[in-house]
Amino acid sequence: MLSVIQIQTIVGTIIFVLYFITILGLILVIIMENRNPLKTIPWVIVLLLLPGIGLLFYFFFGQDNQKQHIISRRTYKRIMKCPHGRHHQKDSHPVPEQYKVLATLLGSSNQFSLLYGSELTVYTHGKEKFKALVEEIEKAEHHIHLQYYIFNDDKIGCTIKDVLIQKARQGIEVRVLYDDVGCWNVKKSFFKEMKTAGIEIHPFLRVAFPIFSSKVNYRNHRKIVVIDGKTGFMGGMNIADRYSKGTSWGIWRDTHFKIKGQGVYGLQSAFLIDWYVITRQLMYNKIYYPQVPVFSDNRMQIITTGPTGQWRTFLQATIYTIANAKNYLYIQTPYFLPTEGLNQALQTVALGGIDVRLMLPKYSDTRMVQMASHSFIDDMIKAGVKVYFYNPGFLHAKMLVTDDMLACIGSANMDFRSFEHNFEINAFVYQEQFAREMKKIFLHDMHYCEKVVPGRWLKRPLKQRMLESFMRLFSPLL
Repeated sequence: MLSVIQIQTIVGTIIFVLYFITILGLILVIIMENRNPLKTIPWVIVLLLLPGIGLLFYFFFGQDNQKQHIISRRTYKRIMKCPHGRHHQKDSHPVPEQYKVLATLLGSSNQFSLLYGSELTVYTHGKEKFKALVEEIEKAEHHIHLQYYIFNDDKIGCTIKDVLIQKARQGIEVRVLYDDVGCWNVKKSFFKEMKTAGIEIHPFLRVAFPIFSSKVNYRNHRKIVVIDGKTGFMGGMNIADRYSKGTSWGIWRDTHFKIKGQGVYGLQSAFLIDWYVITRQLMYNKIYYPQVPVFSDNRMQIITTGPTGQWRTFLQATIYTIANAKNYLYIQTPYFLPTEGLNQALQTVALGGIDVRLMLPKYSDTRMVQMASHSFIDDMIKAGVKVYFYNPGFLHAKMLVTDDMLACIGSANMDFRSFEHNFEINAFVYQEQFAREMKKIFLHDMHYCEKVVPGRWLKRPLKQRMLESFMRLFSPLL
């Protein structure tokens, strides 16, 4: 008869073997998914070094959803082919010759239409943006569609909530989407008050027990407002006081945009697709795509990206834009964790003599990301990229401008999370006037930056460089 100790030893051995087989099997699954090795290796390291915690983390954050479809292709095409197609001919307002391939890429990958004649207003301070947003909401006559990653219940959040409730009571259709993880700290009563007042409001990909799952890693980072199908807002600002008041350690520098004209059709389609995903309500009536005037010679494509679908459209378009720069390329981003393709593209054009400038925050709200980000700067400056640290506070702006011809604006950062995990929205704008305006903003921000001096940067302490290099290993997971 076996003793208690022998039984415990046998049971322990069985548990260990089963656990080892589970971890080994999971590693094989990760390898067989044929992911980018840069993403596969960090997960294998995590599972080997921290098998228990690593298994839990992989379940929540590591599963590959690229092959999943959160919306049927038929429904997607139905919304994208909505009535705004009546108002413009595909080839009547072509993009500059240099960007025809880019426009075709965006058009063929996700059917993003070329939208002509929009008017764009730029806001670089939260007070200006929120003032304009409230004013436009108050003018609404038919519908208000609002979607934010963060919709805080602070002073500005309550102001916007109150005006939305006011419009709902006037009989205006008001629909709100907010990200469930981005708004974890917001009181449920805040959203319940809007719902009680007649606002249709839903969290995006709700995460809660017992269905707490890998959805937690795939968040809707978009910032979209559409008013009557004629006026819209997009960019980097969420609804929170810090965008106007700053933080205890400095200002919160961000960029946002108001759009009038056909560009709003792109925002509307993005919102209605997300609305369908959450509510299964299919809306493509022409009333949501009214006739709008032509304001300028602006041409733009509004693109949406996310963790599902075959293509990484934003990443592909960004690499193409960088590789085809002729004179200069300026980038602002709060988080810089480039894929290998993006990394090589930036170094290649810089080595080729293009004026490449990269502006990052000197102080970040995420220490681990900042350390990993700094590890990429070494090769950048060696290749001739000019790197600048923004000093007055946190730089949260996301912008790429090149050659006084093209600007990319929106919600996406230059990191793995925006390229592969988050649902993002960006606009590629083909207009000299707008590109020059964005370039002017970048050059103005440079006055508040310190330029990274290669000689000093490359001599920073060995301990610091080792820690940054270690965090770089996990950059695909951050």
